Amino acid sequence: MSAATATVTADARIPLRGHLRHTGALVRRNLLWIRQDPESMFDAILFPVIFTLLFVYVFGGSIGQSLGGGQEAYVQYVVPGLMAMMGMNMAQGVGTGFNTDFNSGVMDRFRSLPIGRGSVLFAKIAVEVLRMLFATVILMIVGVLVGFDITNWAGLLASVGLSAVFGSALMWVFLTLGVIMKSAQSVQAMGFLVLMPLQFGSSIFAPTQSMPGWLQAFTDYNPLSALADSARGLMVGGPVAHDLWLTLGWSAAITAVMAPVAIHKFRTKN
Repeated sequence: MSAATATVTADARIPLRGHLRHTGALVRRNLLWIRQDPESMFDAILFPVIFTLLFVYVFGGSIGQSLGGGQEAYVQYVVPGLMAMMGMNMAQGVGTGFNTDFNSGVMDRFRSLPIGRGSVLFAKIAVEVLRMLFATVILMIVGVLVGFDITNWAGLLASVGLSAVFGSALMWVFLTLGVIMKSAQSVQAMGFLVLMPLQFGSSIFAPTQSMPGWLQAFTDYNPLSALADSARGLMVGGPVAHDLWLTLGWSAAITAVMAPVAIHKFRTKN
């Protein structure tokens, strides 16, 4: 029997309660590691602050005029869009961190223990979702300070949940990259090449009506546009249903395809 087959067989013998217990223990381990290394939270703290101030005060006046207002109108537009970015940027971080754990030997130790291999990945995602929620709180605090008006708390909470669902789906993609790429720098570079077109070819930062026709066609199928527009509709008003279901559909499809791939690659990596 090969090592990969033996690993899959061992995983199958672990009951669901065991997988949940292992996941909980690994979540606690990862949180304790963050406590030991608070610098690992700098991205979750600084990213929402820097991006909010940058886009509001550099682009807010000009883009706000196209929205029929000024900087105040742009704040209402861009803050929900930045929330859509939160899960995506945290997802890239989980890939680089996972690759670093492999290269440092941490994952070899985990795979030598009698624990469910999927539990390691689920624990990573759970901790990153918690970091994403922390970053979202920072984003909303900064957003309120620069003039964002929270008028629908239920919509705000729904937007946070939707961003967490989509972000956790993207994390499976980057966990896969973290396993198959040779270095954390390679994962980061691949993430940059994928995420930059998705970010700026979307409705996160600016309305898409003034974009060229071919780019508008791309934004129509860009899941980040659907997430940003649904968050915008939930938080400040506007159409929600179509973009909401589109975001959930993308999240389900990405998870269904990439979660088995990530778990298989993790189990069989030499």
